[in-house]
Amino acid sequence: MLPSIAQRLADELQVREAQVAATVALLDEGATVPFISRYRKEVTGGLDDTQLRSLDERLRYLRELEERREAVLASVEEQGKLTDELKKAFLLADTKQRLEDLYLPYKPKRRTKAQIAREAGIEPLAQALLADPSLDPQTEANAYLNPEAGFADEKAVLDGAKQILMELFSEDPELSGRLRDQLWKDGKLSSRVLPGQEEAGAKYSDYFEHDERLQTTPSHRALAMFRGRNEGFLSLSIQLPGEEEMQAHPAEAVIAEQFGIKNQSRAADKWLNEVVRWTWKVKLYTRLETELLTRLRELAEEAAIKVFADNLKDLLLAAPAGPRPTLALDPGLRTGVKVAVVDATGKLVDHDTIYPHAPHNKWQDSLATLASLCLKHQVELLAVGNGTASRETDKLAGELIKGLASSKGQKMTKVMVNEAGASIYSASEFAAKEFPNLDVTHRSAVSIGRRLQDPLAELVKIEPKSIGVGQYQHDVSQVQLARTLDAVVEDCVNGVGVDLNMASAPLLARTSGLNTSLAENIVAWRDEEGAFKERKQLLKVKRLGPKAYEQCAGFLRIMKGKNPLDASGVHPEAYPVVEKIAKAHNRELASLIGDTTFLKSLNPADYTDEQFGLPTVKDIIKELDKPGRDPRPEFKAAEFLEGVEEMKDLKPGMILEGVVTNVANFGAFVDIGVHQDGLVHISALADSFVKDPRDVVKAGDLVKVKVMDVDLPRKRIALSCRMSDQPGENTSRPMGDSKKTGNQARSTQKHNQQQGQMSGNTLGDLLKAAQKKKQKS
Repeated sequence: MLPSIAQRLADELQVREAQVAATVALLDEGATVPFISRYRKEVTGGLDDTQLRSLDERLRYLRELEERREAVLASVEEQGKLTDELKKAFLLADTKQRLEDLYLPYKPKRRTKAQIAREAGIEPLAQALLADPSLDPQTEANAYLNPEAGFADEKAVLDGAKQILMELFSEDPELSGRLRDQLWKDGKLSSRVLPGQEEAGAKYSDYFEHDERLQTTPSHRALAMFRGRNEGFLSLSIQLPGEEEMQAHPAEAVIAEQFGIKNQSRAADKWLNEVVRWTWKVKLYTRLETELLTRLRELAEEAAIKVFADNLKDLLLAAPAGPRPTLALDPGLRTGVKVAVVDATGKLVDHDTIYPHAPHNKWQDSLATLASLCLKHQVELLAVGNGTASRETDKLAGELIKGLASSKGQKMTKVMVNEAGASIYSASEFAAKEFPNLDVTHRSAVSIGRRLQDPLAELVKIEPKSIGVGQYQHDVSQVQLARTLDAVVEDCVNGVGVDLNMASAPLLARTSGLNTSLAENIVAWRDEEGAFKERKQLLKVKRLGPKAYEQCAGFLRIMKGKNPLDASGVHPEAYPVVEKIAKAHNRELASLIGDTTFLKSLNPADYTDEQFGLPTVKDIIKELDKPGRDPRPEFKAAEFLEGVEEMKDLKPGMILEGVVTNVANFGAFVDIGVHQDGLVHISALADSFVKDPRDVVKAGDLVKVKVMDVDLPRKRIALSCRMSDQPGENTSRPMGDSKKTGNQARSTQKHNQQQGQMSGNTLGDLLKAAQKKKQKS
């Protein structure tokens, strides 16, 4: 018998079985990973969120395995073929693949040629020739002629016997496992262009004649080849070393050895070796190749999903610019630039559309409109979306800031914002409810502005895979991708904490213990009753019961509420611990918060009891020291080089500042302001060896890069973080590893030179003209 699920998980995670059993019980009761990680450390023995996520995922796999095992046992027992030995083998199968290998001979299938031969009574012949190769196949076959069943001559009879042995050999679980392991360990993945597809499939030219070890094929290359195959440009196969030079495939020797078949010039040896050859060629190769390519794809998808998840986490936890009045610009050419102003709380207070670019070229009018809005709402931040015409719009914003600073003394900060997914939000049901009378394009501008103020609060409104920080997201398992990304969002939201009186329904829905329905009920209660004054008021919300309250309360914050602890990460169930500390030292609750010297003087062990152990008390004291502290970094903005707006403006050797938009296993993509992300290959990320790009950079980081190469036809930019590298040096692999993401594929048009001309007018003059125009209207 296999160990229990709890035992297997404990061995895999290298923790005690009791820890696993307690965690599984909590998960089965509906507790979330963030809640268990933060508020149930005594129960789990201190398992962190990474261990808990791994446990949750493996628990799902092992339970699916057990469910499948029960179905297999029932199927074989129903057929009357379940022997004690076979049952033992099924019960010891520790993977889904092993279980399916054992089940294959008993798996109901369509009537095969081997079954037809068995029904005609030919199986004894097949067994006899296998057991005694000295028998003459032709002579022995005469005794099994059966014209009524379609076996009228020796050739047909021997073919039936061959089919029986081929099926026997190919369904042997030990042989399948042995060959699968050998192919995975020693095999090479071979990619070739399909005849006549060289021109149409040019983007896959790196894989037109490509071979590499199957087991070590990087995920990004594997997924690129799979996509090329799916699109009809490439063929993929698995080969063993030396098979082209050998008369017989190496796998045939393994099959022969497994069943004791040797070539000793006996009467049946040639026939048996033919059976071996056809078993490999017809039965085993196709199945094993399909299985191993599936395994490669699953591993590649797993790696790609992990990269996506890591990038998403970095983006969600990017530094917020904070609650500051923001003017957001959603760039456009013919349709104009959509403008939205949001106040410090993210509320839309104004919007407009300007037409500074071709074909309208209303540069001066646009400046006047923006200046008026900035002065009216005391704007501190300018958010410029990074889509089409973003650099032209960025230049407009730059002139605006310079002009207002000189004429009005108003200082503002300009930031280029990744707008990936903004259009998804603007067309969503939530956006329609929030802004029923606002044009879809202006909703995008609002999203861009809010994204700068608080990336996490805004990005949770968008389906994670639409945010644009992954690779091949449409090629991987959508179920696994969604599950993984949802877990990342949940961890990030609860790690930061949620302002109960400010949060939108989508943000609340990502809080531990809540769902869309409960989140909407919270917002509805807030709209009817006013702001929450204390956490326990949550229990008055429709359908929010004690269990949901237990899960969510610690992650929801109430600023300036009745109880000062409601603004912290201390769970309401642990308030008695804080009250115990306050009473012991004759102090008010509020006075404890932030008193670092006092809190460091406490001995946590003095306040433990049966319910709250040492880990929890330590967490409580730590939270009291810096309640509700935002774990996100300080906000910084990149400065793109003026005059470098399109790929054609780039020159090898240029040193630029950029923002990391995406990190892959082979390097990092960097936005340098030309509508096409450049690639810093892993080998050019640092002067020292880099094993994992994320050890050096993450999405959202500001980096200084040098331009190494610009490939205009293929829209590829090679960059280096090593300033000592010189263009022309082989500092990275071919850029065929890359895939366009986010704003990489966006087009741009030449900046109209008239836009940069003020024609002698100052912003003050333009403001006066705008005000006169407004008075007349």
